[in-house]
Amino acid sequence: MSVRTQSTVDLTEKQTAILRYLREHSETKTYFKSRLIGDELGLSAKEVGANMRSVQKAAFDLTIEKWGYSSGTTWKVTQ
Repeated sequence: MSVRTQSTVDLTEKQTAILRYLREHSETKTYFKSRLIGDELGLSAKEVGANMRSVQKAAFDLTIEKWGYSSGTTWKVTQ
């Protein structure tokens, strides 16, 4: 199943969950580790990283940048 967003990108359920998580938490946080996102959503860090490119394209209201690699990938998310 896929979900359509305003940016006309089809997202899978996993991608939609990641995007929802980032939108909900980006008001209070700027940096997110793939491992911690995965822990919250029941995904592996690898699954989060593999789906992040599609999430970046769909997130018309967020800027998502790959930020760091020490002890796992960190993402910088700004509104």
